[in-house]
Amino acid sequence: MSQGSAIVWVNGAFGAGKTSTARELQALIPGSTVFDPESVGAYLAHLLPPEEFAAVADFQDLVAWRRLVPETAAALLAQLPGTLIVPMTLLREDYRDEIFGALAARRIGVHHLLLHLEETILRKRIEGDDAEGRAAQWRLDHIDAYRRARGWLAQDAVAVDTAELTPAQAAARILEVVRSGTARCRIVQDPVSTRDTLAAAVLFFDDQDRVLLVDPVYKPGWEFPGGVVEEGEAPTAAAVREVAEELGFRLDPARLRLLVTDWEPHRGPRSGGLRLVFDGGRLTDRQRADLILPDAELRAWRFVSEAESAELLPLNKCKRLAAALRARAAGEQHYLEAGASDPF
Repeated sequence: MSQGSAIVWVNGAFGAGKTSTARELQALIPGSTVFDPESVGAYLAHLLPPEEFAAVADFQDLVAWRRLVPETAAALLAQLPGTLIVPMTLLREDYRDEIFGALAARRIGVHHLLLHLEETILRKRIEGDDAEGRAAQWRLDHIDAYRRARGWLAQDAVAVDTAELTPAQAAARILEVVRSGTARCRIVQDPVSTRDTLAAAVLFFDDQDRVLLVDPVYKPGWEFPGGVVEEGEAPTAAAVREVAEELGFRLDPARLRLLVTDWEPHRGPRSGGLRLVFDGGRLTDRQRADLILPDAELRAWRFVSEAESAELLPLNKCKRLAAALRARAAGEQHYLEAGASDPF
């Protein structure tokens, strides 16, 4: 292993052998530590009111779990620098974005490995396991979820087929992959800011007046093109820079027209400060065909109607978009606080 702290995330279906493989991997990496995020779920089961915990089908659905896992991992690496081995099934892409993005914001590299078994072999292994019946049945019930997740997992993780491998052999194979660097997630993310920030977003439209959204790899949900204004940088210059980095084309700053200024209260990392929304105009067919997304930041783009955006954007950005569309239609500029035009 190279110098510096990093995480080896061992993913896979429930029953794929992650825990036993992680123990073998720990023996191969001097000074490494195993962190099982299930312990965070067990802690929350004792900490949260019973009705709060019972309201979710899986502890991964708890916001607290998804926030505490990267925080705990970072704290462990601060205490025990080196390699942190995390054996944990992670089948929802948005949860992966949230957790891995939080780690990337702390400059913690993640190597994403997937222990893979064909479904028939996986079922036989689970059914032949010594685990009590309820645990085995729970694993079988989640095979469908693993099958549905295989599409995005194949793009994000390096798979290690363990059908013919012992846990020790699987661990040795994982170590080879980690040393090669091919499993390292290429997430580009700035450190978490503890201060309010100034950010500039640009709205682009198609011929149907649908707005362009992009899907970041480092956090759940969709976003407007744009980003944080750097120290000493003009907001329009930041908008031009971010569009070039995210969409791959040079934006004429003369095309930009300010639609909305929104003051966002500080609710946690990466939130808080002034948010400027500019109108970037309509994209031509040629511009749409030439869009180039950076693999380490964005995985997709699409044009959506205002109604469709409600399914993709958080509430604060939905409010901001609605105000921007009203301002664009009226040829005005709107000032908001926390997404509201009347803060009182």
